[in-house]
Amino acid sequence: MFRVNRQTDYAIRMLLSLAKREIGVRASTTEIQQEMVIPHSFAQRVVANLARGSFIQTYPGRDGGMILARPAREINLRQLLEHFETHLFVSDCSHNESTCPLGMDCPICTQWEKLQKIMSEELEQINFEYLANSSKQIQKIPLLSLSSGKALELQ
Repeated sequence: MFRVNRQTDYAIRMLLSLAKREIGVRASTTEIQQEMVIPHSFAQRVVANLARGSFIQTYPGRDGGMILARPAREINLRQLLEHFETHLFVSDCSHNESTCPLGMDCPICTQWEKLQKIMSEELEQINFEYLANSSKQIQKIPLLSLSSGKALELQ
């Protein structure tokens, strides 16, 4: 079944962190990295890739940081996955019928296509405003800090 890679997972976490903040409030990579438990080795690459995809705007310097490039309600999981993942296909035949030895009338390919359509539509409906609002309902979750090994609390 379809599985997102680590970089995509970290990108989702970064955008979620930014979506939870007030509009225009900048966050540093370090802040988000600590809040969302993202290894330092991935953070800069993910930030660069998010900026390349026009998901975030970055500001250099001491008072720099990053913000969402557009409102959280306008950024959805499908957009992010299409940017970060090589492909979003449930099966090769769901996007290329010539790979199926049974051809265009294959009942399995037809079901894969239906599943692909449902998945794409659902991912498009899940925007970061919704995710941010949902995450605000989660009260303090103890996490282990990557650097110190001590318990942290997310709010």
